[in-house]
Amino acid sequence: MSKQKKESVLAGFKAFLMRGNVVDLAVAVVIGAAFTNIVNSVVKGIIGPLVGAIGTKNLDVYSSCLKDPCGIDAKGEPTGVNIMWGSVLNATLSFLITAAVVYFLMVLPMAKYLAKMEQRRRAKEGVQETMEITELVVLKEIRDELIAQRGAGGNGVNSGASGPRL
Repeated sequence: MSKQKKESVLAGFKAFLMRGNVVDLAVAVVIGAAFTNIVNSVVKGIIGPLVGAIGTKNLDVYSSCLKDPCGIDAKGEPTGVNIMWGSVLNATLSFLITAAVVYFLMVLPMAKYLAKMEQRRRAKEGVQETMEITELVVLKEIRDELIAQRGAGGNGVNSGASGPRL
């Protein structure tokens, strides 16, 4: 492989890695992994015991049997159709807590920050537009004054020496 082609491949790879979407995705994966342990701890340590006040602390044991009898027969094989809705409830609570943490600790503050920055940018553009409009008004007044002077000084006859033409 030639040196130039190798450098272009590495440059392309670097450009790919530095694109905003890839960096944002990497940050999201790392933060999501970090929150997983926290959320699981909250579900098992707080939500589980609160639900356990009604029944059991372990949500995974909640289930329903569709086809009786549910259990294990003498051969060690499961019998019946057991729906493990407690596991689904546990996973749903974990998801909701994760989504709430991400929204309230990351998305909402970032949205407020970006809105504030956009408001500042718009205010700055408004001042710049006002300055441009003011300059335009002054230039129009100068033009009108020059036209008025030309009309009054030349007595309506174009002598060619009445001043600059606009």
